[in-house]
Amino acid sequence: MPGRPTDHAHIDLTQLSLDVPFRRSGGKVIWEPRIGAWYTDRLPPQQWFPMPERYQGMSLPALYRDLGCANRVYDFCYAIRNVEDPRVRIERNDLAPNEYEVTIHTPVGRQYARYRVSPNSWWHEPIKWPVASPEEMRVAAWRERHRTWVWDQAMYEKECEEWKGLGAVNFCIPRTTTAKLYLEEMGIANTIYALMDWPAVCEEYFDALEESQSRLIDVINASPILRVNFGDNLHSGTTSPEIFARYILPVYQRRSEQLHRAGKFVFAHWDGNCKGLLEYARDTGMDGIEAITPIPQGDVTLEETKAALGDMVLIDGIPAVFFDTHFTEQTLIDCVKKILDLFAPNLCLGISDEMSATGDLERIRLVTQVIDEYNAGK
Repeated sequence: MPGRPTDHAHIDLTQLSLDVPFRRSGGKVIWEPRIGAWYTDRLPPQQWFPMPERYQGMSLPALYRDLGCANRVYDFCYAIRNVEDPRVRIERNDLAPNEYEVTIHTPVGRQYARYRVSPNSWWHEPIKWPVASPEEMRVAAWRERHRTWVWDQAMYEKECEEWKGLGAVNFCIPRTTTAKLYLEEMGIANTIYALMDWPAVCEEYFDALEESQSRLIDVINASPILRVNFGDNLHSGTTSPEIFARYILPVYQRRSEQLHRAGKFVFAHWDGNCKGLLEYARDTGMDGIEAITPIPQGDVTLEETKAALGDMVLIDGIPAVFFDTHFTEQTLIDCVKKILDLFAPNLCLGISDEMSATGDLERIRLVTQVIDEYNAGK
């Protein structure tokens, strides 16, 4: 019955979201769906969908409280700020209402980028990427070697207060090697050509990136942050097993070892099609993997995922499409029960990757009921 001490709405979800990955939950699992896209697409300026009357005026934390479930809180990523070398000068020039350019001046050269923005998305589309030549990559490497990281206690405390009882602190390390080049510096095709045409320059950049991120890990290790994510958005369609094994796996292993020395829980974000990467999961040294997307949305079955992870923690697991009304509620319930059978108690249940704006929010409550029943038996 509702109100049991095991029900999500009546327990400290911040504590449970630490107890589960650190394997001290007594067999219970946590339900931490990400619903940010559903929420923000109902707010100005986009407001593409109507906000149901029940939720009008609610903040996102208030919405989670109403739903009785945890959030995997990534707002704490702002609690550590990166600081450029004081010799770096960044100039922005608006070219049109929806277009701007950025020039980055350093003692060793400059980078130039140009972006297009849309009112429909937070993404700034690169027209010209920040790295398009060996010279610009060397400048980017210099910036990483001279970058520092600063802990922001006030920001940390602010987020702790806002999300009190609704989920633990999570922090995303900047993307790894090729993942960073794909999504932030060069684009996918340009990166592949660079790896083939100027491999030594790429290696120099990767070394600088790891040097910078190792300093960041030192700051994380000295902080109260306990759950650390490698937010790489890895996908088999863009990251081949060869690229992963050469450029990403060794970094994951070194990062994991460094973070484990401070007692952190370490996981990475792999979404979309993951079949080509799963064989490496247990070699990474990580504790778990987030957002592996099962069929019919991704390209792996839950059984294949379990075989690959073994006793690692699965973070997420439910295909996002099951929250749309194209699929029955029973399909969603059956999926959740199967995930529990396969992965519990090594399970931070969530949505792979995130519920879309067209999803039915009341299905979040449906999953909450299934999880509460499961936890009540533990």
